[in-house]
Amino acid sequence: MPKSTKYQAKHPDDRGFIAYTPEEDAVWADLYARQKPQIEALMARPYLDGFDRIALPADRVPQCPEVSERLTALTGWRVEPVPALIPFGRFFSMLAEATFPAASFIRSREDFDYIEEPDIFHEMFGHTPLLTDPRFAAFSQAIGKAGAQAGKDDFAWLIRLYWFTIEFGLMREGDQMKALGSGLASSPEELEWSVSGQPEYRPFDVIDILRTPYRIDIPQPVYFVLDDLDALFAAAERDLLADVATAREAGLHAPKFPPKAA
Repeated sequence: MPKSTKYQAKHPDDRGFIAYTPEEDAVWADLYARQKPQIEALMARPYLDGFDRIALPADRVPQCPEVSERLTALTGWRVEPVPALIPFGRFFSMLAEATFPAASFIRSREDFDYIEEPDIFHEMFGHTPLLTDPRFAAFSQAIGKAGAQAGKDDFAWLIRLYWFTIEFGLMREGDQMKALGSGLASSPEELEWSVSGQPEYRPFDVIDILRTPYRIDIPQPVYFVLDDLDALFAAAERDLLADVATAREAGLHAPKFPPKAA
């Protein structure tokens, strides 16, 4: 996650609604229209089924109360607006409480093609579909509960499991590679790249994931691929803090990317 942002949080009224401008609604509508054909072609069935269930509006920015109403009925989760950047500790604590923290602003036209920090398009279009599935919701909550019990030194290790699954996970459907993660669903460039056959693909393995560094500002050079979703859901039953300790003892893999320029 970037350390700073030029964007300011938008604050909800006493009903939980945010007054988005017509231009902001138009940005959402154009992002939605561009990405809808992409997800239909390249995203995995669990995401697509969730996308149908959550039924986001195509012509305006969704509001947290209306999305929360649908999620609560399906999985008991809710969405709460937050500033663009929140500490790992708060992020994990919210997941542990079945609450998804959604950045409240939407990107400007200037950042239409790429934005480093998460915005409301990424949060709603990317994340809420999987949260309609009780299995993915339980996996996210398990990571949150582990993080809520972890020390600060463990946060950067544990978040890699979320990053390489919920954000940038892939899965096989028959003989096809499909994208699963929320970061892929909301990114036209990386969605195509992730299933192009050009990155390195590794089998899903919790310890390997915890040891794999990543950068947030480039398409991933490495993706982890699920052959069976049960392997992901079984990870929710693991002692994830013990897994973090095992990964820390083994150390990080050498990065597959150049260091970020200062």
